[in-house]
Amino acid sequence: MSTEERAQRLKNLPPAKRRLLLELLQKEADRARNVRSIPRRAPSVSAGSSASAESVELSFAQQRLWFLERLLPGTPAYNLPFAVRLEGPLDRGALRRSLCEVVRRHEVLRARFVASGERLRQVIAPVHDFPLPVLDLAGLPRAAGEAETHRRVREESRRPFDLERDLALRAALVRRGPEEHFLLFTMHHIASDGWSIGNLIREMAALYGAFQAGLPPPLPELPIQYADYAAWQRGWLVGEVLERQLAYWRRQLAGAPELLELPTDRPRPSVQSFRGAVRRTALTADLSLALAHLGREAGATPFMILLAGFQALLCRQSGQTDIVVGSPIANRTRPEVEPLIGFFINTLALRAEMADAPSFRCLLGRVSEVTLAAYDHQDLPFERLVDELGLARSLSYPPLYQVVFTLQNTGSGAPLRLGEDLRLTLLDDDNGTAKFDLALTLAASDEGFRGTFDYRTDLFDGTTIERLSHHLRELLAGAVADPERRVSSLALLGTAERQQLLREWRGPGDTFAESCLNDLFAGWAARTPDAVAVVSPGEALTYDGLARRASALAFRLFESGIQPGERVALCAERSLGMVVGILGILEAGCAYVPLDPSQPRERLGLLLEDTGARMAVATGREALADFPGWRERTLLVVEGEEPGGTLRPRPTLGPGAPAYVIYTSGSTGKPKGVMVTHGNVARLFAATAHWFGFGPTDVWTLFHSYTFDFSVWELWGPLAHGGRLVVVPHWVSRSPEAFYDLLARERVTFLNQTPSAFRQLIPVALAAGEAGTPALRWVVFGGEALDPRSLAPWVERYGETGPGLVNMYGITETTVHVTYRRLGRREIESGWGSVIGVPIPDLAVSLLDPAGQPVPAGVAGEMYVGGAGVAVGYLDRPELTAERFVPDPLGAGDRLYRTGDLGRFRADGQLEYLGRIDHQVKIRGFRIELGEIEATLGQHPAVAACVVMVDEAGGDKRLAA
Repeated sequence: MSTEERAQRLKNLPPAKRRLLLELLQKEADRARNVRSIPRRAPSVSAGSSASAESVELSFAQQRLWFLERLLPGTPAYNLPFAVRLEGPLDRGALRRSLCEVVRRHEVLRARFVASGERLRQVIAPVHDFPLPVLDLAGLPRAAGEAETHRRVREESRRPFDLERDLALRAALVRRGPEEHFLLFTMHHIASDGWSIGNLIREMAALYGAFQAGLPPPLPELPIQYADYAAWQRGWLVGEVLERQLAYWRRQLAGAPELLELPTDRPRPSVQSFRGAVRRTALTADLSLALAHLGREAGATPFMILLAGFQALLCRQSGQTDIVVGSPIANRTRPEVEPLIGFFINTLALRAEMADAPSFRCLLGRVSEVTLAAYDHQDLPFERLVDELGLARSLSYPPLYQVVFTLQNTGSGAPLRLGEDLRLTLLDDDNGTAKFDLALTLAASDEGFRGTFDYRTDLFDGTTIERLSHHLRELLAGAVADPERRVSSLALLGTAERQQLLREWRGPGDTFAESCLNDLFAGWAARTPDAVAVVSPGEALTYDGLARRASALAFRLFESGIQPGERVALCAERSLGMVVGILGILEAGCAYVPLDPSQPRERLGLLLEDTGARMAVATGREALADFPGWRERTLLVVEGEEPGGTLRPRPTLGPGAPAYVIYTSGSTGKPKGVMVTHGNVARLFAATAHWFGFGPTDVWTLFHSYTFDFSVWELWGPLAHGGRLVVVPHWVSRSPEAFYDLLARERVTFLNQTPSAFRQLIPVALAAGEAGTPALRWVVFGGEALDPRSLAPWVERYGETGPGLVNMYGITETTVHVTYRRLGRREIESGWGSVIGVPIPDLAVSLLDPAGQPVPAGVAGEMYVGGAGVAVGYLDRPELTAERFVPDPLGAGDRLYRTGDLGRFRADGQLEYLGRIDHQVKIRGFRIELGEIEATLGQHPAVAACVVMVDEAGGDKRLAA
């Protein structure tokens, strides 16, 4: 922004802003008086046509581009291509002479950039003839000619420069007809910028007219050259001047985030490719006028109000509240440099902090202050700032900012001409590159603000950028309608997108029949009494035998005084007796509380106390013997036990009766028990039956600990559908070879695995070849995030005709599984992200931001789950239950569970799991709160402070403290 432009706006500013801007203008005037003019070095090659070359220093900006070029040789990202259409009779000789004269006038276009030892110099070559190759396409049909012209424009724009050998400008002429030509220019950014393009075209227009008329060049010699500016910059930006600039930027950027993590469609590559594309965007005339009106009210320029809106959008998209955006500035603060071609442009790092959820008007005030202060400290080159701040360098992304915003000043719109009768039109073309992750460029027009999003195609799809453009319009419309509204609650979604997210993708919320689990089992025991129900090493039970043993245990519980609805602790190894214990407790109308006898004594004692249970069932006499009073209150599962005496009638239970309480890790060091009903579990199978076709011919494994809710799926998958359950002993589950042998021997059809466990099974399956191939129908993954790429060897071995691979996300509080995703070769080969699919038909998943607003597709939000799978709550923890089991923030009336998990909707409506919003982790399917471990470690008197981390070694997660 020039001094005159700022002064013109003074009358529209409120008093405080006017005083600040006047102070800035005064500082700028003082600086101009105190800084001597840029001297011209002597001798200057531009003054004549000397045959010798001259070696001079690079500017800071040139130096950085040279290093980038060496890091990524051959990249076209820093090409500045543009093309013009010439309509009318063309004098090629005059055109060529004009180009030669422009190159003669501007030394930087003849510079070659070389390193000599530790010195980096630009060697300015003497004046020579400038080549202008011509491609004649006049003989081609119109459509073919246009296609070939476009191809040539793209090809020329992407052709790299060799900075040590090539001129920094090249041109080519395409002839399409007697009075239609296209002039293709490509300049390297090391010698040019956007302002320079305007200078080049203006000089070409003046020179062409003179040469066409046979006149001498009409332009005066340039007062200085770019190399003079480079030398002056290095001499001026030292000492107090440098320190004053640095002090501001150090203060302004202290603690700024290293990376703006926008949601991307693909993972960030380790090395930037600079492949890019362009999408057009526009704000309506009405919205543009409303923004201008709001800006006048707030004393803000259009640049400030658009930047505030863009930064607010980036905050909402990324979930980060500290946003740094780059904004280019012409940086031609001295009149001597205005007519030069060269790399003057500087970029200001403009930071906005929104952690306190400000209103849009408040944010606009902050952006205005930051912008004005940045203008006052614009002399420090960005390249020097990066060096002085010691910012980490990465080949994967630019330092300090990865997103750029530009508001361009537009010209009068009058057509340009070369001479009297040759009209020139500047073409707008995409050269397929992008220097930054995302760059928004806008300009004012009679129809409103118009512009483009330039984006990296390695990261984003065009449809994602289209949505981003739409969200920017919605956010700005909300801001002008209510500037006092908090940025965090400004709507991003239009009516159609909101309908899609909340109705179509959230989940249909169907209803399915609910029943008691032991009734489902009893039905199969009556229909197929002799079918094998459970197999464990060395023993098996039919449905009738299992029913009898469960009834005997229920009878003993009745005799001990247990009443329906109570909780009964169950302490058992993974065994046939464990299955008997679960069914017996349910037959008594009680809920089982699984305890792992291998867990530390302190934890078992804590859980026994927390359950409120009066009785326990165990498979070994010593399981709970160490706990005072529990030996007398523990019933043993007796092998071969049959019911005796007169059985009390089975209690009549409804689907709402509690079936089990499973304890999960707690962030405060205290585990919490999740209460789940019979109906919660029974409807899970009814709702997924159309996908899996559960039936009596299926063979399932009980592979997981019954303190992990995946076991509920493994247990009732067969027993509620007449199938066979194979109990996997602990030692077998720890040996991939032994487990694979069991799968083949028992002809298992339905396998459930955490991804980390299955990764260990894959090489065993590959080594086995055709021998002992399992009869698998389905492999279901759950318990932790799945990397689809890990399944590639399995798919390569079994192909699309092998067992169905399904990824299911779930949590204990929503009854095992929430979503379903069938995995095919395409998903596995694309290989990015844990896609968890769509909600189970009777569940709904909402993705909400911290303000309770639905997030757009592609944006991360916390997953809220509603529907028939949501558990009762936490046992005797009403405050925690109220905190996590909440009313629907969107007012639908449902009760939702706040999972603490992050997810996003992909463009096709599929859910993707992204991780946690807290420090909870899952290891081999078990939920672990790192805070719980830290709290325990912190109790030791020798520990002053501690931290627990997760280390991934070979794809297997391990804890380290």
